[in-house]
Amino acid sequence: MSDIALEVDDIKTYIYSNRRCNKAIDGVSFSIRRGKTLCIVGESGCGKSITASSIMQLLPALSRIEGGSITYHSDAGEIRIDKLPRNGARMRAIRGSEIAMIFQDPMTALNPVYTVGFQIAENLKYHTKMTARAIRDRCVALLRHMGIPLPEQRVREYPHSLSGGMRQRAMIAMAMACNPKILIADEPTTALDVTIQAQIFELMNRLKAEHGTAILLITHDMGVVAELADDVAVMYMGKIVEAGTVDDILRRPRHPYTRALLSSIPVLGRGKNQSIRPIRGSTPDPYNRPPGCQFAPRCDFATEACQRMPDETFVAPTHRVLCWNHDRVAASG
Repeated sequence: MSDIALEVDDIKTYIYSNRRCNKAIDGVSFSIRRGKTLCIVGESGCGKSITASSIMQLLPALSRIEGGSITYHSDAGEIRIDKLPRNGARMRAIRGSEIAMIFQDPMTALNPVYTVGFQIAENLKYHTKMTARAIRDRCVALLRHMGIPLPEQRVREYPHSLSGGMRQRAMIAMAMACNPKILIADEPTTALDVTIQAQIFELMNRLKAEHGTAILLITHDMGVVAELADDVAVMYMGKIVEAGTVDDILRRPRHPYTRALLSSIPVLGRGKNQSIRPIRGSTPDPYNRPPGCQFAPRCDFATEACQRMPDETFVAPTHRVLCWNHDRVAASG
């Protein structure tokens, strides 16, 4: 059996609005390995969440996948997710069962008029043939496994009764109810304090180790990448500009955007006088993009060649970059 759980190849997802087209995802390729974590990192608006929505077939109404392929390597064989109807029986059977998602904001993702237990049980009722008693016991066991105190009581409570950390744990319990092969986590610790963040990440690592789950973690925090990732894909304006192992990306970055992301965060132990350099400028209008490399207007290494989109270059067997000047970036230290 291949160690690849999901393969995305040159996927293009476009959003249409007011007779305009936003190429939100424009030729993205990556693979997620079984029992490993792939982190997609980038600024807000770069296309991370649309990538996850494309995999889950949860795209907005005025959007569609225009090219490329999304292949899920299931136990029963390869499944082309991009070819399945969004709300067809096959996609609904996969979604939540074999591929599950933790959404960014649990307060909006959880339904406020149903108890936490009801919402976890709904997933089990649809995807399993368990009895009502077994489902209730499974819900309590999931909440207990997620570290929620008094799970017998919490299972009967509504989302607003839970703290932010508990709601996020309940979301993870819902996602893990059927032991999915792939877990997509869209910034699962947004607005949580650092102690709860650490607990959530420890929980995700435990789930990966115990169940061999492949995890796609979407984040904008390079500290999270350093802590959790096995592989990293850096995204900017709908393209993956650099990808490789976590060691490749953090220790040997070859794209100016990756370098800029790493330079914009403080480093523990360097004290208060360390230099933190924000990325100058802002992301371009997605409906009025610059020609060629999308990062060129903000890049310190930009040349005339950047007026054309660069080819993807493998600088190592596991390390690829989309930049004309990657050698200059490497030489600059």
